[in-house]
Amino acid sequence: MTGAESLYSTVVANCVFNAFLCYTAIALNIITIEALRNTSSIPCTLKTLLLSLAVSDLGVGLLVHPLYIARLVMNTEQGSNISAYHGVYTVHLIIGYVFSNASFLGVVLLTVDRFLAIHLHLRYRQLVTHKRVIVAVILKGLLSSVSSLFNLDRILEKVNETTSAIIYRTVKHHKNRIHALQVQQAAQNAGQMANSARLRKTVVTTFYAYIVFLVCYLPLFCVRAVTATRGESALGLHLLYYAATIMYLNSSLNPLIYCWQMRHIRQAVVHILRSVFPCQ
Repeated sequence: MTGAESLYSTVVANCVFNAFLCYTAIALNIITIEALRNTSSIPCTLKTLLLSLAVSDLGVGLLVHPLYIARLVMNTEQGSNISAYHGVYTVHLIIGYVFSNASFLGVVLLTVDRFLAIHLHLRYRQLVTHKRVIVAVILKGLLSSVSSLFNLDRILEKVNETTSAIIYRTVKHHKNRIHALQVQQAAQNAGQMANSARLRKTVVTTFYAYIVFLVCYLPLFCVRAVTATRGESALGLHLLYYAATIMYLNSSLNPLIYCWQMRHIRQAVVHILRSVFPCQ
């Protein structure tokens, strides 16, 4: 197989994958958004952060996947308009950065929220209000847009390192706290234990979302690092296409994590699916 044929096969495979992921990202995140809206048992602050992340993932399905497919197709067409291709390439790059960074910062906000919920205890509701969370979500969108224009990758890498440390310490601290509560009398601490278990569930959910994020984004970071040190190559181009597809896969996996880990969202999703596809 020649280099051109191999590249064409890679493009076709990635177009098929992205077309499928486009559908799953749109469908799963729309269902998740509707389920969150219909779930009253989730605190408003947490619900707002989850909705923000789902909207970011929905944007990947609506905009980033189609633009990436168009970019791949135009890149292989020898007679394609060069200026049109560069236009699609630029728009895809900017929008891709916006929604990818928004998804990352959405996971960061969820992590910080769960960290504060554990360490502030009763003061959490006083300090972390719904209005402040909305302001944080708006700032997240602005930062995502600015980072896409100025390519602030180093700042996001530092945030990534900080988030990893926060997640690890939060899970470890909460595990020790639950163990200490279990030593106390069960009757005296039944309500506190139940609340602590629910809080731990949301912390674990955030941890899984962050791990999945790293797994999806790590291949692209590695390919870019190798390309920057060794220069561009045909193999590097093939790997770059697949790494970008894996990165966008994250937007289809996040809703599955919510449904798997959070019972109330899972029940709301089941109710929506039963209303759309009633049993015969």
